[in-house]
Amino acid sequence: MGPTSDTPLRPQDSGLLPRVLAELGLRADALTLPAGAASAVQLPSHLAAGELAWTSIGAAATAIATASAEDGHPLLPDPDLVAAAYRSDRHLRVDGEAIEGFAPLSGFWRTADGWVRTHGNYAHHAAALRTGLRLGDGVTPDEVASALRTMTSVQAMTAVQAHGGLCVPVRQEDPREDAALRTTPLIQVSRLGDSRPRALPRPTAASPLSGIRVLDLTRVIAGPVATRTLAFAGAEVLRLDPPLREEISWQHFDTGHGKRTALLDIAADRERFDALLADADVIVLGYRPDGLRRLGLDPRSLVSRYPQLVVAQLSAWPGDDSARGFDSIVQAACGISWADSADGRVPGALPAQALDHSAGYLLAAGIAAALCRREEVGGSWYVRTSLRRVAAELLGMPRGEPHRAPEHEVRTQEFEVGGHSVTTGEPAVRWQGGPVRFAAPRPWGADAPEW
Repeated sequence: MGPTSDTPLRPQDSGLLPRVLAELGLRADALTLPAGAASAVQLPSHLAAGELAWTSIGAAATAIATASAEDGHPLLPDPDLVAAAYRSDRHLRVDGEAIEGFAPLSGFWRTADGWVRTHGNYAHHAAALRTGLRLGDGVTPDEVASALRTMTSVQAMTAVQAHGGLCVPVRQEDPREDAALRTTPLIQVSRLGDSRPRALPRPTAASPLSGIRVLDLTRVIAGPVATRTLAFAGAEVLRLDPPLREEISWQHFDTGHGKRTALLDIAADRERFDALLADADVIVLGYRPDGLRRLGLDPRSLVSRYPQLVVAQLSAWPGDDSARGFDSIVQAACGISWADSADGRVPGALPAQALDHSAGYLLAAGIAAALCRREEVGGSWYVRTSLRRVAAELLGMPRGEPHRAPEHEVRTQEFEVGGHSVTTGEPAVRWQGGPVRFAAPRPWGADAPEW
């Protein structure tokens, strides 16, 4: 394949994309990368966030192009589109208003011996945080700060996590732990069982995954970015959510493009869910492994019943760790917050939710590659990555001083969604003959749970 780009790139070569494509079994040897692809993405950080972002979107574009035809051609990512895609929450407008990405109880807090990071964007996580700190409803951030200053970081973590909340000490990086994680694939694609080959429908080059059905059991950012990318490539994506856990509206507007979205209690209506699963090509799992096992939705159980299924799994942590986690929590726990600190005294953060977005695009790339393998040799396939594995990759990449460039113009789209005016950015994944704009999001939970 010979990818092309109509975007001028600055001089600096990237070595990560060919390695990721090789891991996916794609033709990395045929790539000719223009100089400067990594440095042109404006995500100012001490870490190589721009290169990671460019690589992740490039992998998704290449995998989708490969699925479109034997000689499919990805368009190498436009650095401005990549930066805008990773910072999409900053460009999102709902009824003309910007959104606040983090709730008042989400953030860094001093403790008696250091710092912790909390996450309270969802109401049930904020309630667990308050309960763990023995604080009542209506608590102010100042009261949370006061309570945490009397506790050690480990005491705070233990108290909050005991009630299902999210609180982790802000730790220094552990190079040995990161190096061990980097011995595993950034995106795992492995065969789990045998079945006959199943051809991709491939109706048009513009929609290479049209006719592929994807059941989406994810929320927040990473999983929805993966399934949004598959929908952009033409797949029929049905997102299912539990009826009693409403999604944060802006997150759905930001990542719900092109999908149908329904509410279903899987445990209570298993017959309907199994009927959906029987007609699915792909299931994408974003919930904790222990909860999936209780529902019989662990990968091996799934492929034993549906032998032609591609099972994609995304988690905060590697292995079967059942701990909760979000991008900001993983950044704090693995050392990124100190590595990207402005002064070494107060922890910092990446300029975007780069672990989430990268994991999402990489997962989409792995799914497209697995569908191609299913076509070629048959079988059921397992695709997996974790935010922590992505973090280990980032921490092992070359570092430098943040370079801030002038703001670039962001290309946007406007939609009417459930009575709201929604403005979002354009897609960053491109391939020859493919679309250049997203389909509109649907109102969250507005569709029937059926194909």
